[in-house]
Amino acid sequence: MSSIHDKLLGVLPGAVANARVQTRANALTWASVFPEHNTTNGFWTVRAPDRGMTIPGTNQGWTTGFWTGMMWLASEYEPDPVLEATAAAQSLDFTRKVTAGQNVETHDLGFMHSLSNVADFKLHGTEKAREGALLAADYLMRRFVEPAGIIQAWGTIGDGGPESSRTIVDSLMNLPLLFWASEQTGDPKYAAAAHRHATRLAENIIRPDGSMFHTFYWDPKTGAPLRGDTHQGYADDSTWARGQTWGIYGFTMAYQATGDIELLKAAIRVSDYYLDHLPPGLVPYWDLVFDDDSGEERDTSAAAIAYDGLVELATTLEELTEPEAAQFPDRAERALRYREAADEMLYALITKYTPEALNRSSDALLLESVYNKPKGFGVNEATLFGDYFYAEALMRASNPTWQRYW
Repeated sequence: MSSIHDKLLGVLPGAVANARVQTRANALTWASVFPEHNTTNGFWTVRAPDRGMTIPGTNQGWTTGFWTGMMWLASEYEPDPVLEATAAAQSLDFTRKVTAGQNVETHDLGFMHSLSNVADFKLHGTEKAREGALLAADYLMRRFVEPAGIIQAWGTIGDGGPESSRTIVDSLMNLPLLFWASEQTGDPKYAAAAHRHATRLAENIIRPDGSMFHTFYWDPKTGAPLRGDTHQGYADDSTWARGQTWGIYGFTMAYQATGDIELLKAAIRVSDYYLDHLPPGLVPYWDLVFDDDSGEERDTSAAAIAYDGLVELATTLEELTEPEAAQFPDRAERALRYREAADEMLYALITKYTPEALNRSSDALLLESVYNKPKGFGVNEATLFGDYFYAEALMRASNPTWQRYW
């Protein structure tokens, strides 16, 4: 056992206790409404009306599932009627809104429904949750476009507009909803679409050096790959930190679902690039182009996502059997590198970036995250996704046999 792992185990119980107490307090405060994507001055505020909604706090937008996911995670540590009732009610609201056709014209349905409905079904077998998640998978399938063979991120499908046949690396985290839908229904169409999408990204969104574009375009008529650019990174040729970590986690899960060895190789390539371009302490700046002399903000959410993805990838490599194992003769050394780096990341998050470590007043779990620096959203604040992936990291570190919701 490494020294960094021992150090992590020493601070882990306190971090788990703090996170669980705060999440339970948030469940009481936010039982019937949802907060914004990010805090303001370290505190959650009521979500502004969006997408035709007129009531503040409505379940709209791509990040609300992270809030419900945190409730489910906290409830798994020990039975808690407050957490379970709040999460169950929110899960039911996700089923309500997808049944009503609200907030469905987006590729982010996996972010919303994997951590709410799918989690509810996996934990409690709730049939209404299963129905909501399967309906969300059907809506996500509507965004699969030919001949590019990808899930279009934004814009109306088939309108010929500037978003036609454009996807983003974040989409990898929405694919588990489709793989799960095939498992549940026995219909291979969901998994086939997810597999093809992941393959297209592996072939095109990853640059030769292992870094990734944030977004990528295909020709709407021929499906030929065109170009990559960025939406939230520093520049089209730089590497947005959170996007790189979506790739670590997303490609790993895509390999696990398909057995496609090229997707495992993709996960390794993007992981190695990420680790090779981190500053000391292993908590990245919001774009990997920056270093300690840049004056730019770090993004703790990227470090939390990286922890979860690297642990998943290390486990995958450790469990390889022949003939796949023969393709990775250094798999044991790689897995050890990924685990030790992950431990160092989580140790840094616990001891340097939580409200307790920084002695700051906040109702969030993890500070100094960045939502969207180019647009000035949520810079140096907590974010819903940062808090969720940090909570998932605490769960993984505390319970190595934990079964993920994705």
